[in-house]
Amino acid sequence: MELYLDSADVREIDAAFQWGFLAGLTTTPTFMHREGITDVDAAVVALSQKVPILQIEALGQTADAIVAEAYRQEALGLKRDQTVYKIPVSLEGVKACKKLTSEGFLVNVHLVYTVQQAYMALNAGATYVCPLVGRLQDQGTDALALVSDCVDVVDRYGYDAKIMFSSVRYPEHVRNALQAGAHAVTVPYKILTQLTQNHFTELGTKQFEEHTRLVSLRVAEVMQTPPPVVSAQLAVSDALLPMNLGGLGAVALIDASGRPVGVFTDGDLRRLMEREGANGLQKSLDAWAQNAPRTVEASALLREAADVLKSAQVDQLIVVEGGAAVGMLDIQHVLG
Repeated sequence: MELYLDSADVREIDAAFQWGFLAGLTTTPTFMHREGITDVDAAVVALSQKVPILQIEALGQTADAIVAEAYRQEALGLKRDQTVYKIPVSLEGVKACKKLTSEGFLVNVHLVYTVQQAYMALNAGATYVCPLVGRLQDQGTDALALVSDCVDVVDRYGYDAKIMFSSVRYPEHVRNALQAGAHAVTVPYKILTQLTQNHFTELGTKQFEEHTRLVSLRVAEVMQTPPPVVSAQLAVSDALLPMNLGGLGAVALIDASGRPVGVFTDGDLRRLMEREGANGLQKSLDAWAQNAPRTVEASALLREAADVLKSAQVDQLIVVEGGAAVGMLDIQHVLG
C-alpha cells in the first residue's frame, strides 16, 4: 500500500521525506491557505522538486476548464509522470479525467462518497479514486464499507486504478486502510509520527538499552570523578559543603592514607539531625567508618556494580583503583 503525506507545511514535508519510503505528497488549496501561501503556483513548483510524486488540484466548472488548468500547471515545469491532478468527482470531472488520462496525465478523482461515484471514475480511467473516510464518518456513514466496496470493484472487474484511503484522522485509520485492501493512503504528518509508537515497544526498548548498558560499559566510564571525599577524622559539619557540591547526596570517608573507610549520606545526616538536632553536626564522621566500605573496582562492568548496589541495598558505591578512591558511583549512573 502506497503511503502519502497529506500536507502543505514545508517543515513537515522536509522531515517526512527524509525517511526515504513515502510514495509522494498530496496537498490542497485549503492546506496552502492555512499555511499562508499566496503564490500557489510557485509553491506547487517548489513542492514538486521535493517529492517523488505530487498530487495537486486541477479545478474548473467544465471539463474543458479542468483540462486547461492541468495543462497550465504542467507548463509551470511539472513533470507529467510525477504529477497527479486531483479532480472532484462530477460529470464534468470524470469527462475531464477521461480526456487527461487518454493524453498520458495521471488523475486522482476525489471527494468520493459512494460506490457509484467511484464506478464512474474507474470507467473514466482514473489513476486513483479517493474516498474521504473521516468526513464520511463525521456524517455517520459506514466509510470503511465504502472503501472495501471500492477495492472489491477494482479487483472484481480488473480496473487499472488505485483506491486511496483519505481524510485520515487517527492512527487506527491506517490499520483500517490495510485491512480494507486500499492501494494507497494519505496521512497527515502528526498521524504519521504516531504510527511507530506503542507503550510496550517503548518499555522493551528501554529495557534492552539498560541491559546493553550494564554489560558493555565499565564503572570508570560513568562514575563521578574526582569523588567528593572528607577525612573521617573531621566533624559532620565538614561534610556538608563537599556533599552539596558533589551533587550525589553522599561523600566518601577516607583515612590519613587516602583509602576509603566509609560513606556518609544525606540520609545519615537527616537521621542524625532528627535524633540530636544541631548538636549532631559536631559529631565525628568516623562513626560512619566501616572496616569494609561498599566499593567497586573502576574496571568492573556496570552489571557487577548493579549487583553490589542491590545486595548492599545502598545508592552509592566508592569506586577504587589500587585501593584508592578514584570516583563515586550513584545508582542513577547505573540506570543511565
